[in-house]
Amino acid sequence: MPIYIKVEGSKETIATLSKGVWDLPSQIQELESWIFENSSNLPSSNYIADVGFSIRENACGGGAILSPKAMSIMGKLGLKLYLSEYGE
Repeated sequence: MPIYIKVEGSKETIATLSKGVWDLPSQIQELESWIFENSSNLPSSNYIADVGFSIRENACGGGAILSPKAMSIMGKLGLKLYLSEYGE
């Protein structure tokens, strides 16, 4: 499941990341890289980043980390993070 970045309430997709990737740590890393590379091109608004992921088999802790710098940029942009969990 890819990550979809959209304006909230709109069907227009701003970006699609991690096509075919269901691993949350990899997706969060790609999302963070995208935020750092593209935030200066986006005006503040109401955005969503919808991350669809599957739980890792035998997971027992650890995982994805979103840095304070990325979270700060997300706050300034008005970018909400949706975590959409899918089964097998």
